[in-house]
Amino acid sequence: MNPKIIQGGNFSDHRGTISYVNDFSFKEIERFYIISNSDENRIRAWQGHKLDAKNFYCLNGSFKIHFVKVDNWENPSKDLTIETIFVSESDSKIVHIPVGYANAIESLESNSKLISFSTLPLSDVSNDDVRYPSDYWNING
Repeated sequence: MNPKIIQGGNFSDHRGTISYVNDFSFKEIERFYIISNSDENRIRAWQGHKLDAKNFYCLNGSFKIHFVKVDNWENPSKDLTIETIFVSESDSKIVHIPVGYANAIESLESNSKLISFSTLPLSDVSNDDVRYPSDYWNING
């Protein structure tokens, strides 16, 4: 499976606005958390997942979600192609990153918040997380 965007929408009237992603299924979701990077460290990078699929939705502000398909977990190539998807609070979309990828989350504004829905139970996370130095792949290159 490849990364994909699950597009939603917004509805506004005199009562306010509702944002939705009706085509997203919570069937395999085990947990969620909210990411809010500091202004001093706007990039949270690189974290790989052999077993856990990630689904990101921007609650506030904006982000770039960078990801690479890992070719070797112990010694991945530094020449992997970095893909990037922009998300913002005005979008109503979920970015699905399947297992086998490493990602970097870059906040573009102060007070940006991103919710991450994970498919792996917390009890199995220690068997899954693979971290690489923040400059292992150059997102500005």
